Amino acid sequence: MTVYALKSRFQSMLRPACRFLAAHGVTANQVTVAAMVLSAAAGSLVWLSAGERWALSVVPCTLFVRMALNALDGMLAREHGMESDVGAMLNELGDVVSDAALYLPLSAVPGCPAPLVVMAVVLAALSEMVGILGVQFGGGRRYDGPMGKSDRAAAFGLLALALASGAPRGVWLHVAMAGIVVLLVVTIFRRAMRALHGGAA
Repeated sequence: MTVYALKSRFQSMLRPACRFLAAHGVTANQVTVAAMVLSAAAGSLVWLSAGERWALSVVPCTLFVRMALNALDGMLAREHGMESDVGAMLNELGDVVSDAALYLPLSAVPGCPAPLVVMAVVLAALSEMVGILGVQFGGGRRYDGPMGKSDRAAAFGLLALALASGAPRGVWLHVAMAGIVVLLVVTIFRRAMRALHGGAA
């Protein structure tokens, strides 16, 4: 069970907003770009403030809005005839760019283990790359967890919320980041195995 399993319910809640955007000429690609810009802006606040609590408090809100935007761009593409090769490429690149823009600045937060943050961002990008390989092997795009895009958003959002709330920065941060790294490695392995076996693993 991962956060991704809740996607269909989340999309149902967003469908009225999706119809509104489509009716007013907003395209799926524009929503994808908006998610990247939002992530970059929030990440810049964390980086420039060196992890001030007010800046960290922006991260969970940004992640929630980004998840909504990511769901909306897919719904606009599928349900309103906006699918395109450019959109598919932009969607995949957007996830990796947004992750890096929003999560890498956490390495500048005092007490946060910078090497583990960088490792998590690199592994997150690798996990998305492996997920795409599922298409090549006939198993379809892989979204397996336990640390998929939505799970990463939940994990980093909770970490940022804890830091913004004034939680002491100690060993627990290293343990939490190490846990994210380990789960990303498991995710990469699962996606690779299921891609190779056409989804049955």
